[in-house]
Amino acid sequence: MALYELSRASEPRLAKPVELVCIALVIAHAAYLAASYWNGIWIVGLDGKGSPSDFVNVWAAGKLALQRQAPLAYDWPAHKAVEAAAVGYDFAGYFGWHYPPMFLFAAAALALIPYGAAYALWLALTFPLYVAAIRAIIGTRDALLLAAAFPAVLANFVVGQNGFLTAALMGGFLFFVERRPVLSGICLGLLTYKPHFGLIIPFVLAASGHWRVIISAGIAACAIAALSAGVFGVETWLAFFGTISKTSQAFLSDGWADFGKLQTVFGLTRTLGGGETWAWTLQGIVAATVALTVALVWRSNARHEIKAAALVLGAMLATPYLYTYDLVVLAVPLAFLIALGRREGFRSHEMAGICAACTLILIVPFVTAPVGFAAILVVGALIARRARAP
Repeated sequence: MALYELSRASEPRLAKPVELVCIALVIAHAAYLAASYWNGIWIVGLDGKGSPSDFVNVWAAGKLALQRQAPLAYDWPAHKAVEAAAVGYDFAGYFGWHYPPMFLFAAAALALIPYGAAYALWLALTFPLYVAAIRAIIGTRDALLLAAAFPAVLANFVVGQNGFLTAALMGGFLFFVERRPVLSGICLGLLTYKPHFGLIIPFVLAASGHWRVIISAGIAACAIAALSAGVFGVETWLAFFGTISKTSQAFLSDGWADFGKLQTVFGLTRTLGGGETWAWTLQGIVAATVALTVALVWRSNARHEIKAAALVLGAMLATPYLYTYDLVVLAVPLAFLIALGRREGFRSHEMAGICAACTLILIVPFVTAPVGFAAILVVGALIARRARAP
């Protein structure tokens, strides 16, 4: 099955079967969210109280920031008490706030309105940013349908996470890197709210000589960090650094959030019963190998789409901390591959690989294994095949 076909105007458009599948996925996404809302398990419960999910940690941290108690966002008991107040009752478990203080600007703005409204507003603001990034990369209107149909979209909607924002910033950074390096650097600087996504990016940019991007990213990151220190206090940054080891211990050593949900080499190793030392060793080997490989690709004369897709894949493979909602970012390398395929033609089995990756992501919620990591490897194989081609 082909992804695109020629229309009467000789302009490639989505093949009819692909279009129908995408429409069906979008309808399924909408139907699931509507059913979840009316059954009281998404955003607001049947009793009118909030439904606890990942977003509650954002609203609670923002509320503490508005109360001039931003450092308490990193105090787990204090933060949990505000989470309980947000939804209207105490609930089992805890949704921790692990982000650098610069993300408190967004959290505080959302906490100005009630929890349920803030939840909906957050998704309403970040989803269009993600769609716009995919549209810009592919360059056609049908990219809107492809972006909305991507299976990882549903998981991010359900928990109210920041996958849409991460994908938008990653996509913007790589879309502008050749044509507008300063704007690209600003996107990258803003992406530092998820610092674990940037483990290999500075190394690759330096190896390929993209100094304007690096400098503008550094200025943007330092500026927003300094501004957050001025607004929320230096003690907030001290509290953040003070909880890093505690967070790592809880999630990467003790498995608070289930190792099967980590879509990484680390998560796969722990899920299969490997020890922590072995998992860290394998993760380090993968990160180093990926960094070197992607740097070589960026120093080559490969097409920009291949370089961009490889860097996103490398960033996802290098981090040990990657959850289901982060798989939205996988839409970015797929978009670059699709853009290249539209221009130069799709290679044999490329469409099958894209379908396989999307199918793996689709079944992530139904299995207790890091099948999302398998999807990342499938997309990596597609990129490697393109990179090796003459």
